[in-house]
This record gives sequence, structure tokens and C-alpha cells, in this order.
Amino acid sequence: MNSVKDEQIKEAVRQAYGRVAQQVGERSASAGCGCSGQSMAACCSPSEMKETSASRLYPAQDLADLPESVTGIAMGCGNPVALADLHPGEVVLDLGAGGGLDCFLAAKKVGPQGRVIGLDMTPELIKLARRNAKKMGATNVEFQYGEIEEIPLPDNSMDMVMSNCVINLSPDKDKVFSEAYRVLRPGGRLAVSDIVTHGPLPEIVRNNLEAWAGCVAGALDETAYLDKMRQAGFAEVEVTARNFAEIEQWAELGEPPEPVQYLDELKGKVASIKVVARKP
Repeated sequence: MNSVKDEQIKEAVRQAYGRVAQQVGERSASAGCGCSGQSMAACCSPSEMKETSASRLYPAQDLADLPESVTGIAMGCGNPVALADLHPGEVVLDLGAGGGLDCFLAAKKVGPQGRVIGLDMTPELIKLARRNAKKMGATNVEFQYGEIEEIPLPDNSMDMVMSNCVINLSPDKDKVFSEAYRVLRPGGRLAVSDIVTHGPLPEIVRNNLEAWAGCVAGALDETAYLDKMRQAGFAEVEVTARNFAEIEQWAELGEPPEPVQYLDELKGKVASIKVVARKP
């Protein structure tokens, strides 16, 4: 059981990602984090490393017409839009929308007749995402403030719910999945990229707030994660891809805490997965 309380976790996550949003908002149009020839690990903080992930996760053509204020805050571990099989006219909810990258990509798929709603609990990210939408003239995208454990939307109102490396941040994943199920229409789909574990993590990592914000401490065992989806009512739960994290990088980045000491225990235990499911 975690010794840190749920509200402590949420506040740590909110503050960490609020700082990232502020950094992106203040940063000039120059790409990346201004490494000037240095290695990424040498000059970027862990949060800044996450900001550079867009080119690794998305096809170049998908990013070509997006501003740096969108691509520069890609903090996910996958590309849920590629999993979603979206169609024109559909209504999509993104849990933990961040700067809006997945929302804007989904908006292209659903077209002007469709609608995309991005939900986030970090005020700075909501402000950034709304500025991005205005900058891009994205009229079929909106961003709402709220927690993914209490989605402020009606029952049976969404065709698709997606999420990118956010559900692991929640201290109450049962509620997240039940809420996602509630807002989906019968036949609606769920597409998730997230972090899971294979085997137990050290307690010092599980109870560290920085490791929670770093998408490590809150990760569930993959079997438990999938079971919670099924217990919420989802059917056809399928892992379509699984990639184990390169734990060695944490030794350079300082994330999770004291990584060198626990490196051997973490190897082969942390993975990003892509999961799809359906509401019967």
C-alpha cells in the first residue's frame, strides 16, 4: 500500500506538469531544449526529455503542420490516435490531454462534423492547449478542466476514449476505467498507451512523489491493469504492443529516485503497452 496520500500524488503531478507547461510557454520557437551540441541526457531535465518525444512516437507527416508549442510538449509513451481507428463525425475524449497533441491529430481524423474533448487537471496545460487550439484555428477541439476520476461529461456520450501515459498517474485507476466506460456509448472504444510493470517495484520508488510524476511509481502490474479494465465492463481487451523501458537512461536522468541503486531490480519490469478495448 502506498504511504503517500491520493491528494499528495495529484498535487505532485499537477505541479510537475504545470512547470513543463510554463517552460514550453516561455520557451522561444527554437527546437528541443537548446542543447547546443550537447547530449540530451547532459543538458535536459527529465521533464524536458519528455518534451522531445514527439518525433519518436509519431510519423513525421503527422507533425509537419503542428506548431512547436504542440509538438514540444509531447509527454506520452505511445500514439493512441494510431490505435483508435477514428472515423469522420465521431466524438472523442482524451484523458490527460496535455498540450493537445493527440487531440489535434484526432481532430483531423473526425473532421469538422466530429468533435474532440481534451480533459486535464493542470490549469497551465489547459491554458496552453486552448492557446494552441486558437493558434491553429481548430474549431472542432475543446479543452476542459477536470480529473479523469470524475469526468465532467454525460453518460453514453463518446464514441472513443483515448489516453496517452496518463492513467498510470492516477491513484484510483478503478474509478478512471469505470468513468471511461460510463461516458462511452454502447459499442464505443478505448485506446490507451500507458506504463505498466512486470513484477514488484522497490517500495522507495512506489512511495516517491517524483517517481509518481515520472510515470513509474503509479504503474500497475500489466495483469492487474488489464483486469481493472475488464472489471469496469470492457470487453475485447487486447494488448497490441509491448516495449520494455530502457532503464539505463534513468541513471543519467535521475528518474526514478536513486536509480543506480535500484537499477538491477527495475530491469525488465517497466514497459509501455498499447491497449484497445470496447464497451459492449
